[in-house]
Amino acid sequence: MMHEDRYGNAFTTSSDEAADAYREGVDLLLASWQGTAEAFERAIDADPDFALAHIARARVHSFYQQGDLARKKAAIARELVAGRGSMRERSHVETLALAVEGRLPEAIAATLKHIDTWPRDAVVLSLPLGAFGLFAFSGMADHDRARQDFCDSVARHYDEDWWFLTTHGWTLTENGNVSRGRAITERGFALRRENAHGAHTVLHAMFEDGSIEEADRFVEQWIPDYDRSGLLYSHLRWHQALVALEKDDAPRALAIYADVLHPSITKAAPLNMVTDIASLLWRLSAYGHTVPKRLWSEADAVAQGLFPKSSLPFVDVHMALFAAASDEPKALQTRLAAIEQRLADGKLPAGPVVPAICRALAAFAEEDYAACVRLLAPVLGEVVRIGGSHAQRELIEDTYIVALMRSGELPRARAALDARLHRRPSFRDQRWQAAVG
Repeated sequence: MMHEDRYGNAFTTSSDEAADAYREGVDLLLASWQGTAEAFERAIDADPDFALAHIARARVHSFYQQGDLARKKAAIARELVAGRGSMRERSHVETLALAVEGRLPEAIAATLKHIDTWPRDAVVLSLPLGAFGLFAFSGMADHDRARQDFCDSVARHYDEDWWFLTTHGWTLTENGNVSRGRAITERGFALRRENAHGAHTVLHAMFEDGSIEEADRFVEQWIPDYDRSGLLYSHLRWHQALVALEKDDAPRALAIYADVLHPSITKAAPLNMVTDIASLLWRLSAYGHTVPKRLWSEADAVAQGLFPKSSLPFVDVHMALFAAASDEPKALQTRLAAIEQRLADGKLPAGPVVPAICRALAAFAEEDYAACVRLLAPVLGEVVRIGGSHAQRELIEDTYIVALMRSGELPRARAALDARLHRRPSFRDQRWQAAVG
């Protein structure tokens, strides 16, 4: 029996109940809202042969680094869709399965081909677009531009869709079109406020245009309606901790850490948990605030269990933060050796910037600020290759600027701060600018 999703794409299930649960699950998935996994589970329970529900559930498993479960669900979906799926459904399942399996180049190629034929398949369209999407983790130096171009190419198919507007606006913001990006993002968010993805994109726009007080109020007013189990709950509060640091309020940043980010408390997905913890603690320390050693050691123990081996460059850089701050040179050298081997084997699309950043972070932790500057200066323009957002990657630029100041390279620090302040307002950068004269 054929049903349609909210975007008019036909899908096959024998159950009206399964169809309703799947449609609900897709909206929850796109909104990063609580109950997503449960909706897809209901769809599977109502129709165990529903291939698209299985592959959607696999996608959610992959968010939480449940690789075995994700691959098992993907295999089930492939088998089911081969027997009774349409051409679109078969392509949909295969594209998501490739992403779930971590086969990034194949997944990107499949996504582009699929969207060329079925541009309103929002679940597939979403794959390359986030800060942790296929484009961001491809090693591309121009993934900010690629995301915007991709959204621009299909915008006519989405009109005033709440998910697409917030996503398209974010791609504009990240690509430097902040004013237009914020306007489009806020237009989409107004259409559906039960949308953590949309709230996240609004915060990024506020970060980029320097509206930190507004960002703080926004989180305080909006987040009570979002459950702590939500995929982005802890990360949205991480953004609020960055606001506290912008205002030089370390106690508040640490209070937010204790409330929602500490590994014994957070309900975040592993990738967000590890990177948010490492980057916030590193920022606190780099900005001159005291970070209790136990915070690093507690978080490092959890992070090592989740990411024991070299994987995504974005993860490797944050694992280097743990190793450097925890004074674990052996752990860092082991990871660096694996990174270098992947680079030598041609299996590290992000390239030499990854080991260079890791070594620079180690030098910073050892208070060899001149070495940190020497290692980072040639690769600053390539940091984008590790993925993530501007707000996340700014950690590397912050480390570079602080290293310049602490090594006495005040004219270079002033030039870097001037360039950044020209791009966006920042109370922190203004304080640093005053310090370097």
